[in-house]
Amino acid sequence: MFLKQLYLGVTGLSFGLLASAGVFTVLVSVGLIPRFAGKMHVARKVFALEEAVVMGTICGGFASVFSEYADIGSMVLAGQIFGTNTVVVWKWVGNLFLSLFGFFAGIFVGCLALAIAEMLNSIPIFSRRIGFRHGLGIAIIATAIGKLIGSLVYFAQGIFTTGL
Repeated sequence: MFLKQLYLGVTGLSFGLLASAGVFTVLVSVGLIPRFAGKMHVARKVFALEEAVVMGTICGGFASVFSEYADIGSMVLAGQIFGTNTVVVWKWVGNLFLSLFGFFAGIFVGCLALAIAEMLNSIPIFSRRIGFRHGLGIAIIATAIGKLIGSLVYFAQGIFTTGL
């Protein structure tokens, strides 16, 4: 029984390392982190940005695997750190945190998708093939606005709960 558990632990850790190595390989091959550093004018701190991405991935993986230990909100509400009447305040703070997290996660995913598309030269090739010369920026903005409106409708209507 012990050997079986040891085997499962070693293989699970190995598969997790392989999956995270794949994610980091994509980020490095696209050059997303150095591009972020250049746009933010903090090129001398590119290693700190890379470490932040690695730590974020590790913390996210930990929170998804050990979700019972990462549920900080219920721990705060159960302990009633600031008294019994602060449930509404904590729920508001939690919703604000989730909104900010979703906003920045969306920006990151959008930048990653555009960086991959740029690396593959899909946008310039597509625009040349269809004879699209002017207004490429407007088309990209329109696509982003369409995705934003679709996401807002998806969450406002609660489609994620029913799938309909």
